[in-house]
Amino acid sequence: MTNQVLEMAAKKAKERDHYFDNAKFILIFLVVFGHLLQTFVAEYASVRILYIYIYTFHMPAFILISGYFAKGFRKKGYLMKTIKKLILPYLIFQLIYSIFYYFLLGKDSLSLKLLDPEWSLWFLLSLCFWNIMLFLFTRFSAKKAIILSLVLGLTAGYFDIIGSYLSLSRTFVFFPFFLVGFFMTKEHFQFLQTRATKIIGLVVMLLLLCFILANPELNEDWFLGSKPYDNFVDVKSLGLLIRMVVYGISFLSVFAFFTFVPKRRLFFTKWGKNTLVRILATWLFYKNFP
Repeated sequence: MTNQVLEMAAKKAKERDHYFDNAKFILIFLVVFGHLLQTFVAEYASVRILYIYIYTFHMPAFILISGYFAKGFRKKGYLMKTIKKLILPYLIFQLIYSIFYYFLLGKDSLSLKLLDPEWSLWFLLSLCFWNIMLFLFTRFSAKKAIILSLVLGLTAGYFDIIGSYLSLSRTFVFFPFFLVGFFMTKEHFQFLQTRATKIIGLVVMLLLLCFILANPELNEDWFLGSKPYDNFVDVKSLGLLIRMVVYGISFLSVFAFFTFVPKRRLFFTKWGKNTLVRILATWLFYKNFP
């Protein structure tokens, strides 16, 4: 009996797709690494370039993978289970922040802002909304749904009230990546692993780096998706055009990233086997409590 269990476990491990485990680990590493770089961005131009490039794809790619693994959203109990896994950590970390601000930063009173996520907690709230939004957007074809999500993300920047409250701005701005991931199949990712796409991915990476070098005034906050157009430009229509460019840059950058994710099992693959929620817990700890 023991031998059968071991054989089944070995077979399951063999069948597991290491590609996604590797991608998850690399992305969470880049999230933490990007947070560390933030300290040196203002002082070193080279660090700022690396920082901006990482931010063009690390969160969009993480969100895209989240969408890819949300295909079972219609299964009985899936949505409630997902909401519990996301909202409980959200509430816990919100409480920790409140206590932290009260005792260590000398706040006058202890207040818990449940609807205004602190720092990286926006992702938990947005991920919850994205799963719910699938019930509406999957009524359309993939093409129409993605176009509608892009229109929603572009339109959100026109309204000043759409900001950090309930993480609405990031929810709308990053939803196209989640939706694209949802509609992607394993064959799409296999296509990204071919020799030809790797060459194209390398060219895209070099071109994006050249673009960042050629635009030293580029504001990295555009890639955060957390603020309306008024925070960046005086003319909102210009903000819409810039966000369109940002979308293009991020999608190209995400494409380039996935072409270079290794397929075979590596020393860090085992750390990427955790569920996205468990990985998020690690991210929240290292990003917000260094």
